[in-house]
Amino acid sequence: MAANNIPPFLTGLDEKTQLHEATRRSANYHPSIWGDFFLSFSSPQMDKNTKDLQEDHEQLKQKVRNMLVEDPHISLRKLELINNVQRLGVSYHFEKEVRAILQKTFEVNDDLNAKDIEADDLHAISLRFRLLRQEAYYASTGPFEYFLESDGKFKESMINNVDAMLSLYEASHVRVHGEKILDEALIFTTTHLQTLFTNPKVSEALEQPICKRLARIDARKYISIYQLDESHDAVLLEFAKLDFNLLQRQHQKELGSLTRWWKELDAAEKLPFARDRMVECYLWTLGVYFEPQYGFARDFFLKIISLTSILDDIYDVYGTLEELRLFTNAFQRLYESNANELPEYMKIVYTAFVDAYAEMDKKLVATGESYRINYAKIEMKKLVDAYYEEAKWLYVDGSPTYDQYMRVALQTGAHLMLATTSLVGMQEEFVTKETFDWLSQDPLIVRASAIIGRLKDDIAGHKFEQERGHVDSAVECYIRQYGKSEEEAVRELEEQVTNAWKDINQECLKPTATFPMPILIRVVNLARVIDLVYDADGDSYTHSSKLKSIITSILVDPVL
Repeated sequence: MAANNIPPFLTGLDEKTQLHEATRRSANYHPSIWGDFFLSFSSPQMDKNTKDLQEDHEQLKQKVRNMLVEDPHISLRKLELINNVQRLGVSYHFEKEVRAILQKTFEVNDDLNAKDIEADDLHAISLRFRLLRQEAYYASTGPFEYFLESDGKFKESMINNVDAMLSLYEASHVRVHGEKILDEALIFTTTHLQTLFTNPKVSEALEQPICKRLARIDARKYISIYQLDESHDAVLLEFAKLDFNLLQRQHQKELGSLTRWWKELDAAEKLPFARDRMVECYLWTLGVYFEPQYGFARDFFLKIISLTSILDDIYDVYGTLEELRLFTNAFQRLYESNANELPEYMKIVYTAFVDAYAEMDKKLVATGESYRINYAKIEMKKLVDAYYEEAKWLYVDGSPTYDQYMRVALQTGAHLMLATTSLVGMQEEFVTKETFDWLSQDPLIVRASAIIGRLKDDIAGHKFEQERGHVDSAVECYIRQYGKSEEEAVRELEEQVTNAWKDINQECLKPTATFPMPILIRVVNLARVIDLVYDADGDSYTHSSKLKSIITSILVDPVL
């Protein structure tokens, strides 16, 4: 580039940086595969009068509740009922009843006869352990010692019992640090279950264990599985189907309204360099909370995460360093007037952020909860600062060490911002100022979720990102700092992901009145979304055709 053609704001930068500044990059993202599909969508299965459906729903719900409370005896049958209620996606209706059963199960944990569960029933022992751990009870690993040989290895005689092996496999995924018996259980069960991969239940479990699945997606799959089980309960199945379809209708209406908002923003036309993934962001939002009472929270969360996706692409792909400096400064005080200093494409995004925060602030004033918006804004400012820090590495040929990279990249993964934003619209008494103060300290559960998000994202997408001139990922930085091969680096980073899940499991055993499970589970769900989106097949958010069948199953097709 000739010196006299250099834009004024580039003077003072070295020649390589000037070339970066003057050349817009493109990642060639594919357009939205959904477009305006959900604008006027309604499920054909929902043509029946909604009031009649809700009356049927209430009657069936009471019958299922009676099933849970009618027999106080803790048996394998009762544990399997709880498991089915949870897997079918309807446990949010029966939290009190399920909690009472598991509380009793925990209290008599050492008295196996009181629960009608034999000490040598590996399926029952494993199921009880997982259900208790998932409900924040610190169940002991002691009962698993019964299934060890004298040399400390698991008994080979168990390998032909598929249900027992699957239950032990699932139980091993809720382990915490130091539980070597469950580390061994995971290796043992995985090794033997891989020989049964043609079994649908086995292949599904090996692909993703229950504790990492998104409830709504798992419910859709499990309804089909449960229906084929000859021992299924017809009332429970009918209730699960009706509940799924009623809730799907609510989600469709929400998505229709949000599609109108997105269409008015006109991101596809005005911001063609960015990923147009609003529908995929709604899937992300449902992963955080799908329950009917959280529609208000979903609306705000969806808007912020969709805009943040564009923000990420501005910093990663399109913006010049000087534009990014102006953009970063504007976010320090989110005022509409600051947009005047920005390029036109940045004005669109910046104004949308300002409007989204202002709209939510106005809604929260009436309940005295507008303080929540300030916490959300603070985390957004931190995120933007980190985006800018990361962008500068590209322009100045930065080659950070792994430690330097992670210091910034754990912030650019946006988990703390998203966790904070997810609570803003939750109209629950347990969401307080103390909750947001706790989150702002980046507690271990949030940091662990951020590690999972960053490392799985980088492992899945680092080759594609290097092809388009992205800054080095965790993989490249790890190789550089520790002198590892790519294969070794990926394996060791995956071990960090495993340890982060143990941190999450550990923290979920410590709920308090101030930070109860309904708060902790939002952070867990953010990690679960990551586990779905970034897998062995790559980045399913960027290359979103991979998510089409999932979105269709939970947002388009009713359960028949």
